[in-house]
Amino acid sequence: MQLYQGQQQIKRRLPRKPGKGLGKKLLLAAVGAGGVALLALCGYFLFLMATLPKVDRLADYRPPIVSQVFGADGNLVGEFYLERRTVVPVEKIPKKLIQAFVAAEDANFYKHKGIDYLGIVRAAVKNLISLRKKEGASTITQQVAKSMLLTPEKKYSRKLKEAILATRMEKMLSKDEILYIYLNQIYMGAGSYGVQLAAETYFGKDVEQLNLAEMAMLAGLPKAPNTYSPIKHLDRARERQKYVLDRMVKEGFIAEAEAVHARNTPIVIRSRKKVNSDQSAYFLEQVRIQLEEKYGEDRLYKEGLKVYTTMNAEMQKSAYDAVVNGLKAVDKRQGFRGALKYLSEAELDDFCKKVEEGIDSASLKQGATYQGVVTAVNPANGDVTVRVGDRTGLLPRKNMAWAGKVVLVNSYGKPAEVKGKALPLGAVVEVSVLTPDVNKGGAVFSLDQEPEAQAALIAIDPRTGGVRAMVGGYDFKKSQFNRAMQAKRNPGSAFKPIIYGAAIDSRRMTAATIIDDSPVEYDSGRDKAWKPKNYDNIYRGPVAMREALTNSINVVSVKILETIGVTAAIEFAKKLGIASTLENNLTLALGSSSVTPLELTSAYAVFASGGYRTTPYFVTKVTDRDGKVLEEITPPALPVFGAATSAQTLTLDGAAAPASPSPTTQLTAVPVIPPETAYIMTNLMESVVASGTGQRARALGRPVAGKTGTTNDMKDAWFVGYVPQLVAGVWVGYDQEKSLGAGGSGGQAAAPIWTEFMQRGLAGIPAQRFSPPDNVVFALINPRTGLLARQGSEGSVSECFITGTEPTSYDGEDN
Repeated sequence: MQLYQGQQQIKRRLPRKPGKGLGKKLLLAAVGAGGVALLALCGYFLFLMATLPKVDRLADYRPPIVSQVFGADGNLVGEFYLERRTVVPVEKIPKKLIQAFVAAEDANFYKHKGIDYLGIVRAAVKNLISLRKKEGASTITQQVAKSMLLTPEKKYSRKLKEAILATRMEKMLSKDEILYIYLNQIYMGAGSYGVQLAAETYFGKDVEQLNLAEMAMLAGLPKAPNTYSPIKHLDRARERQKYVLDRMVKEGFIAEAEAVHARNTPIVIRSRKKVNSDQSAYFLEQVRIQLEEKYGEDRLYKEGLKVYTTMNAEMQKSAYDAVVNGLKAVDKRQGFRGALKYLSEAELDDFCKKVEEGIDSASLKQGATYQGVVTAVNPANGDVTVRVGDRTGLLPRKNMAWAGKVVLVNSYGKPAEVKGKALPLGAVVEVSVLTPDVNKGGAVFSLDQEPEAQAALIAIDPRTGGVRAMVGGYDFKKSQFNRAMQAKRNPGSAFKPIIYGAAIDSRRMTAATIIDDSPVEYDSGRDKAWKPKNYDNIYRGPVAMREALTNSINVVSVKILETIGVTAAIEFAKKLGIASTLENNLTLALGSSSVTPLELTSAYAVFASGGYRTTPYFVTKVTDRDGKVLEEITPPALPVFGAATSAQTLTLDGAAAPASPSPTTQLTAVPVIPPETAYIMTNLMESVVASGTGQRARALGRPVAGKTGTTNDMKDAWFVGYVPQLVAGVWVGYDQEKSLGAGGSGGQAAAPIWTEFMQRGLAGIPAQRFSPPDNVVFALINPRTGLLARQGSEGSVSECFITGTEPTSYDGEDN
């Protein structure tokens, strides 16, 4: 027995077989690790489930949409947005367009529950065979989940979240509801989101008007909107269109014959007229500033406000064109500054590719300006071949005649021996399009250059204060500084009507008052006395006030100010709305105090309105995306030289009361000067246009009142003028003050811009005369003496007076 026990003890002490215990441990470790991993995975999955965004918010789909700005005629003139989108109900989207998207993006859309497992396998096989990612497997539902609820990060965790959310969406939303979100949310290239904006952007149509060829082309965009853009790459877009049509045939959505017909249907790129263009940028920026201050960024850029403004779209375009044309004319009088840069032959293609990227149209736009490169010259006739992006055109010698003698060089590189006016191969110049290119070739150009001077134009309805047009500079993209509202510059002689108005209003002087135009000097409190001089250095002796204003005589203007007093003139200017600080000395008569174009134009509007001051404004009504009125402006409306004589609120003729209670603001028109003063000043400024410094404005062929202004050394040029229905002011000058040079006076630089604008802006608006109020009388006078003249007297003229201020004695009689 003992022996047996000993043997058992010895047996127990024998060594174990190697590896037997280790295997068990490894197995246990593996099981344990797997359990931990499973728990971790479950924990991570539960974490994801808990942190995923709520799907139910998609049931009330309200994406960021465009806030639209409308002109006074109700037409769209601008947009504000983060994502340019117009939401369209799914029932308005053609069935074939929906089928095109389904065929191209998710053929099993109506069969799966959010995830297309067969599609995943199919994509994986194709990608494995091609050894690259050739095909994706995201369903339309997954794309909506990613777009609406997730970030675009490329991580496996995001794909997992996307799959979970897609299955949740399919349980809560119908297929049509998912398509509604998808087709309105998806980015379609060229800055457009959703199928409605894409239809407008590429084909100039509403989504219901698309044909099958256009539908298939749109359905091909989501894969790569820029790559398949019909605007930039029509050939690639056609290839993608064919793929979509083939998929539609395979899925049974269309017959092969329909696909063939669609492939052969011509594609016409015809974008709807763009808004937020250069021509209205400064006006829209002022509106944007006001709206952002009042409603905040989110509401403005995301909530689809409807903003109604005072802008007259035709006038705004006329204002922009007039400023551009006028500045180019001023600039070309200063001469050609030469090429912008010189490229080597090796640099040519890269430069042109960059230019091409900035061209967003199928052909070069007539009247537009582009940067082009000289690629060939013809020494025989002086014509030049210019390449703009991937297009080519001709710059005939006659179309650069304004530049003077330009040396053409048939080699690359800047010639050292010729300065400024050399055009070698590789020279980069600005050209404007006279004849658009056809099939990316054959355009005809004119040599151009960007003006260095700036200008501002603002036009106001004098009866309401509504701003009809505003341009604050040559190019808003390069300078957002709004010179119409922000630039304070010396008005020069354009300020004289305010001095003369104060004199008339004082009843101490009349249009027939005689002042001696002779040299004078004043103690300036410095070493030298101040001696005002006339612009032409001619002194005419005794002249009437009318002649003095007509010919903008400086010395007489100073003497008038001296007579009425500087304080009285400043008070009168403030009545007209001049808020800037004014010099309290006699130099004020010559426009020595800086004002903005808006201030000066608003002051002239008081004369045009018959003595009423209105507040310039831009916005008339704002509604939210549901049509609720957020604010509404009811402007005053005045008859031409209206008869009202006391401060009162005058409502717009024909304006209907709001249908529902809304925050309405009633603007007022305050009578600040007597209508007789306003009329006589208007009558005096009619003479400026008829026979004085503002004669360019006679081209309107209708009653016009206005005044030019030119400062020392021609640093500022002005013209402010009006007809009964519209007043406009123009300023021209350099931001950093310097002379405008030859042709830089108000009559030569500013008046042509004003005249071009008014000719086009007033087209279709009937001419009206300035009607005198009852207490203005006309008398026959001798303009050399200011006394009454008998009928038939040589040189006699009819002059207007405020009743009681007309002369009482006849010329030649003893006084």
